[in-house]
Amino acid sequence: MELDPSEMGKVVNRLKRAQGQLAGVVRMVEEGRDCEDVVTQLSAVSKALDRAGFAIIASGMKQCLLESDGQNTLDVQKLEKLFLSLA
Repeated sequence: MELDPSEMGKVVNRLKRAQGQLAGVVRMVEEGRDCEDVVTQLSAVSKALDRAGFAIIASGMKQCLLESDGQNTLDVQKLEKLFLSLA
């Protein structure tokens, strides 16, 4: 299944933001910053990545439903496994 590029713009932005946040976390660790601050920022990166993952899965589900032509092309077990991999 190909992802719809028009729906992936927000996901790409979210991933780029997470990339910047992760670079900030690395810098904080290198500078010996407070543990609580580092973990807080790391949590924000994790949430951003999770949301990007869920958005990708949701887009894939939508695309499968729209392209199904009445056929059952939605692999529920595969999608469940993808969702659980982000949990």
